[in-house]
Amino acid sequence: MNAQTDISQLDVGFDVPAVPGMDEADIQTPALVLDLDALERNIRKMGDYAKAHGMRHRVHGKMHKSVDIAKLQEKLGGAVGVCCQKVSEAEVFVRGGIKDVLISNQVRDAAKIDRLAQLPKLGSRIIVCVDDLANVADLSVAAERHDTELEVFVEVDCGAGRCGVTTTPAVIEIAKAVEAADGLKFSGIQAYQGAMQHLDTYEARQEKLDIAIAQVKDAVEGLKAEGLTCDLVSGGGTGSYYFEANSGVYNELQCGSYAFMDADYGRILDKDGKRIDQGEWENAFFLLTQVMSHAKADKAICDAGLKAQSVDSGLPFIFGRDDVEYIKCSDEHGVIADPAGALKVGEKLRLVPGHCDPTANVHDWYVGVRGGKVETLWPVSARGKAY
Repeated sequence: MNAQTDISQLDVGFDVPAVPGMDEADIQTPALVLDLDALERNIRKMGDYAKAHGMRHRVHGKMHKSVDIAKLQEKLGGAVGVCCQKVSEAEVFVRGGIKDVLISNQVRDAAKIDRLAQLPKLGSRIIVCVDDLANVADLSVAAERHDTELEVFVEVDCGAGRCGVTTTPAVIEIAKAVEAADGLKFSGIQAYQGAMQHLDTYEARQEKLDIAIAQVKDAVEGLKAEGLTCDLVSGGGTGSYYFEANSGVYNELQCGSYAFMDADYGRILDKDGKRIDQGEWENAFFLLTQVMSHAKADKAICDAGLKAQSVDSGLPFIFGRDDVEYIKCSDEHGVIADPAGALKVGEKLRLVPGHCDPTANVHDWYVGVRGGKVETLWPVSARGKAY
């Protein structure tokens, strides 16, 4: 948590949903709850995997938006730093003490570029992605103006269909421009295949990654032929990290959701056809909710609706229960099918949200729980930082 925040001086229900030492059953709802034991096991597991395969792991900060969790990932998982998507997110992580920050996105607005160019003054390594020659010139001007150095990844569109160039000649052209520009340093390639991360089967994901790896390998070899050193080849997500780690091309991972494990990621299958939240990773991220009405015999209504979560990737499931089902929601209410009338008003349930990233972004706090007791509160440090 932030050093300036003294939780002991805060009142439950005034600014925070819980205080350390209270029972989990007394947490105000709806609230984000982290199972600290599961979170730490996930972090260590990914860290051990990256280390065993000679990979750097740059954790994705846009997932949790938390300086405290990023530091935990550095401490327990050997993370080298974070990547994030917006300048405002980068500012939060840099000011929070993270020393290696990649904006895994393009920054084109003049005011944002100016803010970006000032960040190295705070003592952190700053890398940004580029897919256009004009952007190189703008970044160079800003870096020169502030007497700083920005490192640059050329982004390769290896199947996501969003940002990035698609040919090796385009990669080389931009890399050469970066190397020739004052205030900039060419540091490598970003090649994140986001479109395949949630494909159901291991084989379907591998097929997409095989294409991406061949494309990236060609780009790296093309750069080498031009005398350009590609120090880092960065990419990989929770649904694909094992492909990048064994590719012989990538040397940096950008996994994020593995630490929390949401419902949408959890349903994809590993190489043995098993859900990845039933062996590979543990659910550590929950939306705690409370039953507020049971006026209908076969339905319970809880206090976690649309304003407490994102349902873009599907509805949450109720953790540890197969007798009740979260079936729909409106702004302030969640509807739970309860055919046997098992639930009682006041009962609390752990929901596993469909998509952890945007769900975290609508909350102020994480409540860290261990053994049924609240151990810590962490602010969602970069909440709302979308610019």
